[in-house]
Amino acid sequence: MFNFIKKTSYWGAFAGILLSVFVLGLYLGYSNGPAIERVKNLTNKEAPLSLREDLDFNPFWQAWEFIEKKYVSNNGLDRQKMVWGAVSGLVGSLDDPYSVFFPPEESEVFKSNVRGDFEGVGMEIGMRKKLLTVIAPLKAAPAEKAGIKTGDTIIEINGETTMDITLDEAVQKIRGEKGTKVILTILREGREDPFKIEIIRDKIEIPVLDTEVKENGVFVIELYNFSARSNSEFRNALGEMLESGSDKLIVDLRGNPGGYLESAVDMASWFLPSGEVVVRERFSNNEEKLYRSKGYDLFEDLEMVVLVNQGSASASEIFAGALRDHDVAVLVGQQTYGKGSVQELLSVDGNSSLKLTIARWLTPNGDSISEKGLTPDVEVEYIEEDFEAGRDPQMERAMEILSQ
Repeated sequence: MFNFIKKTSYWGAFAGILLSVFVLGLYLGYSNGPAIERVKNLTNKEAPLSLREDLDFNPFWQAWEFIEKKYVSNNGLDRQKMVWGAVSGLVGSLDDPYSVFFPPEESEVFKSNVRGDFEGVGMEIGMRKKLLTVIAPLKAAPAEKAGIKTGDTIIEINGETTMDITLDEAVQKIRGEKGTKVILTILREGREDPFKIEIIRDKIEIPVLDTEVKENGVFVIELYNFSARSNSEFRNALGEMLESGSDKLIVDLRGNPGGYLESAVDMASWFLPSGEVVVRERFSNNEEKLYRSKGYDLFEDLEMVVLVNQGSASASEIFAGALRDHDVAVLVGQQTYGKGSVQELLSVDGNSSLKLTIARWLTPNGDSISEKGLTPDVEVEYIEEDFEAGRDPQMERAMEILSQ
């Protein structure tokens, strides 16, 4: 009997040891295994099959687990907000100011703005060396009337710093209802200290162009944007030019922030034979889509200058680059902005969306607009003293070229 009890105790102890080893093994295996397996109550945690062999997502899930276990306010964690923040960080790592993730609420606001929000201050802004920069105030808009100028750096919006702000966040903060105000703190080249400009928001009436016949019969078209209306108004302006008998043309694109690609292609078609390349759209796989002239090709003996500056962007650069590459026009002024990328709005989960840069624009000769913009054939500065004295050295130089 004693031996039976002794044997039973022996085997019981042995089984207990085995169970302890098994449990310890399970614990060690669990604690040392992939962090993703320890994060509970989440769906769709696994990486896509195409990424699993090349990338290690364990640091992400390890950080998530630490937050769940150790963050001081973890009882109030908004896990969906954590996901949106992670996606925003993912897009932010591209270091592309035009690629932005929109959580559901921001996505709806962005879509409504694309459909047409015409109340605000009326200016185009962008990122220059990670600084919020004015590309161009729109003609006669509140921003221009308040004194905003091309090249101004916005360091605060209503007293809040713009450091680390995304482009679309800045747009949302500056826009607003008619009659409300926004205060921008500005840094401007030539002025030592920052200063504030108060702008009263208004309904934005965007003009398309103005025309003028100068001395020696030089016809000037000052084009403010490449909107849906621009095609027809540009055609009418060229009709005015033909009626005037002029064969010398200045197209002034200074401060023109761009607009529709189709408008730029259509307008360039008045000066190019059918089939000539206006712009190249290059994708990540190096495939290209070519946009070609429609061949209106209205003029036989035309002398032409296109005026540009740092406020000439996007469709302005496409138009100017095409006419320069095809030896139709001489570019005069200052380096253009360099907005040569194409964005597509993609639905992420039905409610949130991703505005992603999918291609770059190149001139017909293959020069990237995004890299540095366009360098004029004839570079002419236009400084603050010129503006205050009512001088326009860039226009004067264009007139000289066409009078030779």
